[in-house]
Amino acid sequence: MPRTRPGALCAFLAALTLALLAPVLSASAQERVVNVYNWTDYIDPYVVDRFQRETGIRVRYDVYDSLEVLEAKLAAGRSGYDIIVPTDQPTFARMVRNGAVRPIDRALVPNWAGLDAGMMRQVEAADAGNRHGAIYLWGTIGLGVNFARVNALHADAPRDSLALLFDPEHARRVRGCGIVMMDSATDVIPTVLRYLGRDPNSTAADDLRAVERTLLSIRPFIRQFASGGVIERLASGQACLAFGYSGDVIQAGARAEEAGRGVKVDYVAGKEGAQLWHDMLAIPTDAPNVANAHAFINFLLRPDVMAEISNKTQYPNAVPASWPLVRPEVRNNPNIFPDEAARARFFTVGSVDAATDRARTRMWARFKAGR
Repeated sequence: MPRTRPGALCAFLAALTLALLAPVLSASAQERVVNVYNWTDYIDPYVVDRFQRETGIRVRYDVYDSLEVLEAKLAAGRSGYDIIVPTDQPTFARMVRNGAVRPIDRALVPNWAGLDAGMMRQVEAADAGNRHGAIYLWGTIGLGVNFARVNALHADAPRDSLALLFDPEHARRVRGCGIVMMDSATDVIPTVLRYLGRDPNSTAADDLRAVERTLLSIRPFIRQFASGGVIERLASGQACLAFGYSGDVIQAGARAEEAGRGVKVDYVAGKEGAQLWHDMLAIPTDAPNVANAHAFINFLLRPDVMAEISNKTQYPNAVPASWPLVRPEVRNNPNIFPDEAARARFFTVGSVDAATDRARTRMWARFKAGR
């Protein structure tokens, strides 16, 4: 029997290996997936399951709890995500400028036509022509308060003002029942500027020093820094005062009511004015599954789907056709769908220059460290 030459044997083995792996490789190539990176507690799980059943596209779903975490993940490159949900200002605006997100092909997203035109104009400052993102949900930033516990410690505590947290005399008197601060310089600093009667977009060093003095004055009374955990801490009664996103606070109130343990949580936007934000559905430039990302965005913008998401998350959406489908107790809650008088007190923020952003980051680190 003649000897097989080494080259021929290697070729034969390689061909055999490929033949054996072909079914596996074919299945892998045909698998349809979309990789989603979204905020915690920010979708109805049933919606994800429904999308998978209707489209055959599998959803890999990860979560973050601050804009800083999202930006760090995207800055590292090759994140592998197809859908992200950055806030319009300053994060989404910065991503648009830096080429980190790709234009959306509206031909693949016919449900785009159902977005509220007025709201989409509001986010054009971040994305000229609305080329790179669609509004997912929106809301404000304010206080979550368990007034029963707060008033037990401080009978004349203000009920409509951010001073309950940012005035050290008030914060000192309620510290015993637990104060939680959102762990996000991006979201906290503009609100403190507004509370102090200054421009929320200020880049002035004197204004930043005023913010730092205010935050350091309440630092001894803050029990914990958290973003994603605000819901559980308020709902369980571990905290009586928290600075957080409107929908998170309202979710906490709903969970507390369901638990039936006598915990009641209210949302306070603050008479000084609350920061209005919009979270955007966007596709990273290096997304591996672009077509599936478009399909997911189009699905989310369906009125029936958006209604389910608002019902679950307690956040308003920008698809007017969905609003009649939202449960009355959600649709008629002025903290979820605020009226025009309330909206007149809201403010929006813009991006700041790199030097100011670095100064804010350093100041936030000093604040958390308490020095």
